[in-house]
Formats: sequence, C-alpha cells, structure tokens
Amino acid sequence: MDKPKPFGIAKREVWEAYKRVKVNQGTAGVDGQSIEQFEGDLRNNLYRLWNRLSSGSYFPPPVRRVDIPKDEKSTRPLGIPTVCDRIAQTVAKRYLEPILEPLFHGDSYGYRRDRSAHQALSVARQRCWRYDWVLDLDIKSFFDTIDWKLLLRALRHHTDCKWVLLYIERWLKAPVSMPDGALVERKQGTPQGAVISPLLANLFLHYVFDCWMARHYPDIPFERYADDIVCHCVSEEQARALQDALAQRFAQCHLALHPHKTRVVYCKDANRRGSYPEQRFDFLGYGFCPRSSRSREGKLFVSFAPAVSAKAAKAMHQRIRRWRLHHRNDLALEEIARWVQPVLTGWVRYYGRFHPTALRRALRTVDDFLVRWAKRKYKRLRARPVRAWGWLRRVQARQPNLFAHWAPLSTVG
Repeated sequence: MDKPKPFGIAKREVWEAYKRVKVNQGTAGVDGQSIEQFEGDLRNNLYRLWNRLSSGSYFPPPVRRVDIPKDEKSTRPLGIPTVCDRIAQTVAKRYLEPILEPLFHGDSYGYRRDRSAHQALSVARQRCWRYDWVLDLDIKSFFDTIDWKLLLRALRHHTDCKWVLLYIERWLKAPVSMPDGALVERKQGTPQGAVISPLLANLFLHYVFDCWMARHYPDIPFERYADDIVCHCVSEEQARALQDALAQRFAQCHLALHPHKTRVVYCKDANRRGSYPEQRFDFLGYGFCPRSSRSREGKLFVSFAPAVSAKAAKAMHQRIRRWRLHHRNDLALEEIARWVQPVLTGWVRYYGRFHPTALRRALRTVDDFLVRWAKRKYKRLRARPVRAWGWLRRVQARQPNLFAHWAPLSTVG
C-alpha cells in the first residue's frame, strides 16, 4: 500500500495525461527517449513519474533546443521537453485549464478548446469591413521575454495549489540544452514547444493586454491568437494613439513592440477613398489586402479580404521544391500522391478557407513538378510540354481527388 504523499495527485491523472501526449506524439527530448521507448516499460515509467510528482521530488530535465526556420534569414527557437516531462506538464495543464479557461477574453483564440485560427480570421475579416484602420501588433520575442515574477503573480491569483505552483516555477527555471550540449540558464520566458507554455502565455497576455484593453479602450475590438494581435480603429489618429499607449503598457510589463513589424494599416476597398503607404498586413498565415472579389450577383468589386499570405505561399513553394518530385521516377503517380497527400491536405484545409483561388495559384508548383516528373517518366512526353500538361489535365479530370489541391476546395474540411 502506498504511503500518503504530500501532494494529492491521482494516478488516473498521470494516465490521462500520458494518453494525450501519445496522441500528440512529438520528438524526443534531451534523453533521446521516444514515445515508443517510453512505452517499453509503461507501467513502471508512469508509476515512477506519479511517485515523484506526488512526493514533490520531481525536477524537470533541461529542455532540448531546436531551431526551426522562421523565414529565409531567421529561425525560431523551440524547447523540446522529454516525454516524461511532457506528461508531467500535461497533468498540470489538465488541472489549470478548467480554472483559467472561463476567465479568458472572448476575442482570445489561441490554444483554446472550441476556438480556432479560422474563427479569429473570420472575425478579423468582418471587422476590417466595418473599421477603416488596423493596428497590427508584433511583440518582440514574446515567449522568450515573459517576466516570471509577473506570470507567477497572475497564477497565484487564481490558484493556491502548492504542487502546481512548485512545478511551474521549476519548469520556468529548467535550463536549455543547446545543440552543442552546453547548458544555458534562463531568467525569463517560457519555451515554445513546452506543453504548459501556451496556457501560461495566454494567462500572461490576459492581464497585460486583454484586461487592459477592456479597461482603457473598450470601444476598440481586437483578435488575439497567442501573441499575434490585430486591433481595429476608426481613424489613423486613434490607431497611432493606441500604438503609443500599448508601447508604454508593454514596457511596464517588460515586453517590447517590434519597431518595424508593428504597423498601422489602412483597410482600402472600393468604398474607401485615399491612398496610404500601408494597405496590407499578415495575420495567422493569411494576407489581408485589397482584392478583387465577386458579389452574389456576379459583379466584380474591390474588397479588403484575406487569402494565403505571400510569406506562407513562399514557404510552401520551398517545401515542394525540397520534395524533388521530378526525380522520383521510381514511384507511380498514385504513390507520389500518397506521399505528399498529408501535407497538401493540411495546406488546403487551412489556407483554402478564404479566397481559395489564391491557394490554387500557390499550389500550381505541385503541378509544375508533376509535369516535369511525367516528362522524365514517359518518353512520349519528354520533349512535348504542351502534351505533358494535357496528360496531367486528363488525369485530373479522371481522378480529381488524387491530389488534395485538385479537388474543389469547398469539399475539403
């Protein structure tokens, strides 16, 4: 029989947390242990974790630093916890979510149940039609600069659970294991990639931004997805005044607005006069700008609307090039389709929601490589590009669902 533990954490909670981590998969942490390896001695591994969590003796290992490409010139640092640590963080997250979720603002969409990026985009689109100006906010290195003292103060305001407070503080202070093996101590921030980080980030910005806006600027609506924020203003003067006020507010909370990426944007459309230098902004992978649209009556007009952003389209193009489909003559067309289908389906489901014709143009690169593949595969098409394109169009007509971007985008969801 187990002795009473200082912290009343049920074994069932550890089991439920493990099941959620298993579904999400993820790569190995500093110990190199995968989910499959952890499951090799599942019963004992889960028991040991529960025992350490319940006794207060659990100390998280360092998080493994991985840099992923952000754009052509920069990378985004991720902190990858071990499988065991992801389970432990999920235990804490399952405890905190029911407490914090009801507090969050209705226009906070990031990492919340029953909320999505598409909802945030849909609301942003509608508000861009109603408000002439947008303040597009970019918080400089947000996850890396969260102030621990302020974050823990906010957390203590909503829970006095000793084990939750203890372990969250330990997770915040866990060092980072760099690619060369060096351990780097941290004094602020919460690693992107950690299970608990999105919830803590939402709590932090709930007080730094959401509540502050509701108190000082209740007439200015906004959409926030984690640290990606768009505010809607009635005039340029109001937008610039808000920008100055938010710069001061964020500075008080030890954050900073990016001086070049934070912009005031005019939502130009057919009914709005004037010409201003900034008439586009990106939000959640979509580019908002004046676009040619068609009314229900079939008439063309200019609307300020979202479509896949140029940055996202460029990233897709680069990934498609790395596939080198035209060199895979060892595969049949159906095998190529199965290989790329998961990625294409993800792009179509996400970027095909608004202005899907822009996505079709972006994914034409796939067809370009398929034609090049066909010209290498079949001698009769080798020197005849027009005939090769005709062959591809006939395949598309016979099998419109073979590749995700061939199907009518409205049917993919």
